Amino acid sequence: MLGAQIAGRLPTRWIALFFALFVGGSAVQMLLDRKPQPHRELPGKAAMFGVGTGIGAVSSFVGAGGGFLSVPFMVWCNVRMHSAVATSAALGFPIALAGTIGYVIAGLRATDLPPGAIGYIHVPALVAVALASVLTAPLGARAAHALDVGRLKRVFALLLFALAGYMLYKGLTR
Repeated sequence: MLGAQIAGRLPTRWIALFFALFVGGSAVQMLLDRKPQPHRELPGKAAMFGVGTGIGAVSSFVGAGGGFLSVPFMVWCNVRMHSAVATSAALGFPIALAGTIGYVIAGLRATDLPPGAIGYIHVPALVAVALASVLTAPLGARAAHALDVGRLKRVFALLLFALAGYMLYKGLTR
């Protein structure tokens, strides 16, 4: 919810540019495939709370599910890639729910919103994305398990680069 409140107060251009740079950086890290130190593991409960809060805030700030942050973080902590992707998928719903509530609250007083919007949430688009996600999630899970880890990292990095490029274009042309 914190990220949505911050995003609601910033120009769209800044959000798009921040998103592009952040996602592009995540893609570079994934593509470089740096091997984590063998002794690195997930931090304790307090640190995980902090990391989770940060990932949730940045994810809602840029309107993303968090996989672009949580997957690289977990892999950096020696979590197997397949487990990191699966865990990231499970994190998507609570991050999206908190972000949605935050954007509704942040946009309650906004004017010039399209029909069907509640705050900054366009309900028809929300329903369409939610349905598409539910219907295609099993396909994504099967594809992730069918690919070897190296190829999965490259595919994930390429998707992040494409997303970063699109948002960079949007940020520079607004």
